[in-house]
Amino acid sequence: MKVYTYTEARQKLAGLLDLAAREGEVRIRRRDGSVYVIRPARRAESPLDVAGVDVQLSAAEIVDFVRESRERTDRQDG
Repeated sequence: MKVYTYTEARQKLAGLLDLAAREGEVRIRRRDGSVYVIRPARRAESPLDVAGVDVQLSAAEIVDFVRESRERTDRQDG
């Protein structure tokens, strides 16, 4: 991984941000020798964004199960 000087980074900031997006991070070294890392921030994910589960059921079968469940609940409440 190439380390860029502060001056290079300042001149090519947009390109370095694109590079960080592609490669994961970019390092910048100051004259005093200190090194900094620029990496893309993680995007917040929705708690509702979950992977699907393949239950191998058709839409009609799922609707039937929901209908049966609602009918049972209605009988218990009534």
